[in-house]
Amino acid sequence: MADEEKPAELSASGEAKKRRAPKAPELPIVERRNWLIHQHYIRKDYETCKVIIKTQLQETNGMCEYAIYVQALILRLEGRIQESLELLQSCAILNPSSTDNLKQVARSLFLLGKHKAAIEVYHEAARLCDKDWEISHNLGVCFFFIKDFKNAEEHLNTALQINKHDKTFMMLGKVHLVAGETDKAIEVFKRAVEFSPENTDHLSTLGLLYLQLRKYQKAFEHLGNALTFDPNNYKAILAAGSMMQTHGDFDVAMNKYRVAACAVPESPPLWNNIGMCFFGKKKYVAAISCLKRANYLSPFDWKVLYNLGLVHLTMQQYASAFHFLSAAISLNPRMGELYMLLAVALTNLEDVENSTRAYEQAVNLDESNPLVNLNFAIFLYNHGDKTAALDQYQEMQRKVNILQDSSSNLEFDPELMDMAQKLGAALQVGESLQWTKPGKDSKSKPHSATLAKSPSAPLGTNQALGQAMSSAASYNKNIQLPAGVSKSLFAAPDPEAEVGNDPGLPADPPGSPQPAV
Repeated sequence: MADEEKPAELSASGEAKKRRAPKAPELPIVERRNWLIHQHYIRKDYETCKVIIKTQLQETNGMCEYAIYVQALILRLEGRIQESLELLQSCAILNPSSTDNLKQVARSLFLLGKHKAAIEVYHEAARLCDKDWEISHNLGVCFFFIKDFKNAEEHLNTALQINKHDKTFMMLGKVHLVAGETDKAIEVFKRAVEFSPENTDHLSTLGLLYLQLRKYQKAFEHLGNALTFDPNNYKAILAAGSMMQTHGDFDVAMNKYRVAACAVPESPPLWNNIGMCFFGKKKYVAAISCLKRANYLSPFDWKVLYNLGLVHLTMQQYASAFHFLSAAISLNPRMGELYMLLAVALTNLEDVENSTRAYEQAVNLDESNPLVNLNFAIFLYNHGDKTAALDQYQEMQRKVNILQDSSSNLEFDPELMDMAQKLGAALQVGESLQWTKPGKDSKSKPHSATLAKSPSAPLGTNQALGQAMSSAASYNKNIQLPAGVSKSLFAAPDPEAEVGNDPGLPADPPGSPQPAV
């Protein structure tokens, strides 16, 4: 009897447990498919996601906030930013207290280029959530695009106080660089390296900045660290290669460029640097081939056109030199040295009138390069205008003295010194120009020795003048910014990402090597 009662009790208790089991909560109809929409969205199954969203919106009469929100994100990914903005504004109306909705509205406005409108929406979102890293960072980016660098710096610093982030450090460094505050940019990247010591972008950028300031030891240290963490970092490889190329180690630089060519075979700065390595090794045909490839990849880069003109001048192909130099001038009409080289080409083409005009324009634009005045003085002397030649010679002396006062380690190209001394003797200048003699380890371009081998050449002949000009790149290397800070400054950040890209750096003198973009 007891045995019969036991199963009855067990079954009764089991039924009671079943009755007591809680039911899954009934989700409101407005939100019941949100989980499924989310699953398909994060799997990037956008087509299925859009079908579910359409069904959900039909059932809710367009009142499901999450479905509208995800549909707007999908439309933005497809490039339909205006439609995405309208849907996100609908979300903001349905739920005006949501900072996420406002941030996405501001982002769409940013992508449409409406930076001031985006700033207003970000400020409204900041009133709802005062300490949000994303809002502060993106406000800084928007102010950067409207060139309000003071506010950009303020909001980016606020973002770093809330939460340190690599993207914010990078953007703040870019703001300082565009504003011309290199020292502040270096301090920012130092802090970035302390925060993220293995970030190769920060290390390579800091190395390039030190290279610009001619602090080669620190530059090499940071570039070396970048290559330690990422041996295939082409930006650091090209920077290190350009440093070696600047000091005349063309073979070592070429080995570096071979590694970089595997990573970025279509990089214009890479082929520009390779071309100038061949130029330094007197392999002019190979140099032209590489420079023309760089020109094909980047037809509006005036530095490549400058170098092509320089190589053609060296090969005494003056018509081709005129072609490339004219193209470079049309892209960069404010550089005196371009007009100087153009004048050399025109002199050798026996166009005296236009040569004079080109030299006059070069003298008006250039404020620091004595080579411009030296070549103009030679030109004037050859055409019998000794008075004007003496004026240009004295202006050259003034520039040399200023350069010597500003730098104690200044080295001039031996050919420049030789030509100036010959011209001084021809003009019967009583005081010889004092030059800082190059050190034993200094290396000039191989072609700069041509005049020294033929001292009997008449002063200022076409050949001598052309040879003097071909050393312009070497001279620039010695007295101006070192190589390693390639690329024209600051390409605009990709608008697809408000956090911005790696900062660019100020352009180096043409003819000098330039590291990667």
